Amino acid sequence: MSSARRPLKTVTGVSGAVSVYAAAIDSAESTVASSIEIAKIAEANKFDALFAADLLSFGAQGAIGAQEPLIFLSALSAVTSHIGLIATVTSTFHHPYNLARLFGTLDHISNGRSAWNVVTSSVGEENYGDQELPSPEQRYARATESLEVVNALFDSWRPGALTSDGRGGAILDPELVRPIDHAGRYFTVRGPLNIPPLPQRRPVQFQAGQSAGGVELGARFAEVVFTSLPTLEDAVTYTKTIRARAAELGRAEGLPLIMSSFHATYGATEEEARRLVREEAEATDFDAGRIRLADMLGGGVDLSELPLDRPIPNHLLPEVNSVNRRRGRVEIFTKLAASGRTLRELIIAAKDTGHWAAAGTPEQLADAIEERYRAEVLDVISLGGLADPRTRDFVTNGLLPELRRRGIVGTDYLGATFRENLELPPLPDR
Repeated sequence: MSSARRPLKTVTGVSGAVSVYAAAIDSAESTVASSIEIAKIAEANKFDALFAADLLSFGAQGAIGAQEPLIFLSALSAVTSHIGLIATVTSTFHHPYNLARLFGTLDHISNGRSAWNVVTSSVGEENYGDQELPSPEQRYARATESLEVVNALFDSWRPGALTSDGRGGAILDPELVRPIDHAGRYFTVRGPLNIPPLPQRRPVQFQAGQSAGGVELGARFAEVVFTSLPTLEDAVTYTKTIRARAAELGRAEGLPLIMSSFHATYGATEEEARRLVREEAEATDFDAGRIRLADMLGGGVDLSELPLDRPIPNHLLPEVNSVNRRRGRVEIFTKLAASGRTLRELIIAAKDTGHWAAAGTPEQLADAIEERYRAEVLDVISLGGLADPRTRDFVTNGLLPELRRRGIVGTDYLGATFRENLELPPLPDR
């Protein structure tokens, strides 16, 4: 490993807690209150960013879609000063001019800490019209054009367009604020952007999606890709694939960074961790689990009558490219099913929705993280559990100190902006 390897960057989630429902029925409470507590704990422990997920419809996914990420993170920006703010927002149901103004405003009010996790959405189309969800190919084509427009809008303010007058005011040179005159398949946007140039010039660009279209989009635009890579083998294959494509597109070496969510079960001893995993498996609601697993397989598979202790017959597994929703997730679970796992095992695995999961003591979990970090297939890690006092103690007093002792995670913020703290290469010239 090169001595220049950047430290592993850390992220924790601040959306999706069922506590928002409890707060919503109490006029004295705010639905952001519990996340403010998490944000302050995360910043005190030098986490690099807060992550707000999003879904666009009511139903089985639960509270995760209950709060709009940009407004939610705007509130958290006021009670933090260094930590990054990653908002998940779809490109399928938003216009790029609005997105540029929204993320640009978040970047201003946070003094350069905003990031956009672009997704193309697999649910929610019923709330945006009467058309069916566009195909993945159409969604990624729209996302590509949306990102082109958003980046052009951020760059529509040329260097020197806004300068200091030396007396606390600003001098605007309107000749350096240029229209973008975009006319494409999905959007016509004259521009320029009508808010001042951003502290980061552009918010940090995250992207979530692992299908062929997702890899292409991430290789072309993402500075960080948020992935579901359950095994080291998966991580190595994915990282080689997306970085090879990024290099073909002329991206800087080492881009995009690889972010994985780490679903950890913590034990004071290895035996305790194993017991907790066993108890969690024994508590599985297999009726609900069949529905969840069917969703992981694209939603078109009926698992209701299949025996739990036998594999899913191969003829029931979908062809990945025939699925219109979440092809990356479908690929993960069809691969697991084809390996011979029983329906029971697949239902239990689906609780982690295809993400990397491990159990053990903080030292053992640090070993698992270090393996991927040293293999250079892990640059950013999402650690959950800060809302629960027991898990929080394992994270903040066990895992993080151990990772810092090994020199894997940094000890402080490195700059004023999120882009600087991530140690990203410079943006291309305008």
